[in-house]
Amino acid sequence: MRPAAIFTGLAGIGIVAGLIVAGGQKLSAPEAGDMAGADIPDVEAPTPVAPPTTNPQASVNARPIDAASQFYPAAVDGKPLERIATPPPVEAPKAAADKGIDLPRPIAESAGLLSIGGRKLQLAGITPTPDDKTCAVDVGATWPCGMLAKTNFRLFLRLRTVNCDLDNAEWTGTVTAACRIGTQDISQWLVENGWATAAAGSALANAGKQAEAARRGIFGDDPRKLASDSVTDQAPVEDMSDPL
Repeated sequence: MRPAAIFTGLAGIGIVAGLIVAGGQKLSAPEAGDMAGADIPDVEAPTPVAPPTTNPQASVNARPIDAASQFYPAAVDGKPLERIATPPPVEAPKAAADKGIDLPRPIAESAGLLSIGGRKLQLAGITPTPDDKTCAVDVGATWPCGMLAKTNFRLFLRLRTVNCDLDNAEWTGTVTAACRIGTQDISQWLVENGWATAAAGSALANAGKQAEAARRGIFGDDPRKLASDSVTDQAPVEDMSDPL
């Protein structure tokens, strides 16, 4: 090996060894004398915290402190403030319960008598008109007013649901009750149109008298005869097929 190469290698080893020694001295801990002269920042001691109160009454009477409470007075007119109990919530008024029972698809047995599922219901405040009743027009002439009263009553009902003043929809035999279709009282409609008479002591007595005075329904003439007379009174149609 050449002498120059050997010399170069040994010089490099010496340099590395010197760097290692110098680095070891810097990483070693400082002496006590060195620490004595060093500047150490002052550490502020923690603020002592007051222990929690053990007086239950003091806890109850304590008032919370917040940003807004500093403006609240502690007393008014020399009297300490008192906490007022929260009033109970106001309940919304309950809707009135629907009155009566709905009875679907009633059938008129006569003017004032209904049949619902094989059961009978007589309308209150009236005397039903039997379907076989006849009414006099002239001496010896009559017309089937009971059948026409039943027919007109059926046309009024049209199988609509009626609402009646009943406790339930189940009964036996014949029951009497006031019934309505919407806001229209059915008994009142029958009496006002003369297809039934008001019962004794009924509130519909005046309406019955007015219907009788006006000759409506069973108190008037045969409506079929009136319709026939109206057709007869019409002027005959002139035949324009033969101008001569």
